[in-house]
Amino acid sequence: MTASSPLRIVDVSADVALLAGGGAAILLQIAHPAVGQAVAEHSDFAGRPLDRLNGTLTYLYVTVYGTPAEAAEVARRVGAAHRPVHSDHYDARDPRLQLWVAATLYDTAMRVRQLVFGPLREIDAETLLADYALIATALGVPHVLWPANREAFDRYWSESVASLSVTDSSRRVASELLHPTGGPWWLRAAMPLARTLTSGLLSNELRAAYGLPHNQKRFDRMMRVTRAIYPRLPRRVRFATKRRYLAAFRATQGTR
Repeated sequence: MTASSPLRIVDVSADVALLAGGGAAILLQIAHPAVGQAVAEHSDFAGRPLDRLNGTLTYLYVTVYGTPAEAAEVARRVGAAHRPVHSDHYDARDPRLQLWVAATLYDTAMRVRQLVFGPLREIDAETLLADYALIATALGVPHVLWPANREAFDRYWSESVASLSVTDSSRRVASELLHPTGGPWWLRAAMPLARTLTSGLLSNELRAAYGLPHNQKRFDRMMRVTRAIYPRLPRRVRFATKRRYLAAFRATQGTR
């Protein structure tokens, strides 16, 4: 399977529901001290809350579903954006930092998929892992560093999570992310649900480190409603976000 495949047997990564793990993925990313410091110094969640979301979604969908030329172009843009993000203590282009970023996206997407649709079938699990291998390698992660299977990923994940440390800078970024003061009204209106979901997808230890309130009954109720409704939606609705971001990217390229 490649980014240029004209027909995919299992379009796991196209499901917009997987994006529900985005907040948790970011908090996991910035719990890595080097990533947290880089984001704190070079990102502006407070003033431009949608910029990182739009950039991330463009990157994800173009890398997995675009042509090889499109995937190369979006990777070039991400690389150019990361080039000035460095100091004596971190470099955003460090393959091991990018590996952690891609791993958080995969882990949260996988867990959301399971919460909404139930246990992953083997073909779904393989598809999702392969899609995020594409995402990781396009970020500059050598293919050999990406876990070869789910067992290898679980080992990498356990070792990485054990070394996380939430700093004051990370907590400040998390507060800006979960309590935006700018952006459109609908974004601010959706944040109570986003905070419930983000907190529910994190471990007890990370919730405590970030000082996040958590209501398990509310989270479980949200998941029950989602499981009852979302899987019954037509694919054209569930995959609409993928089509939108691909079309927007292609418009900037002057292609169809």
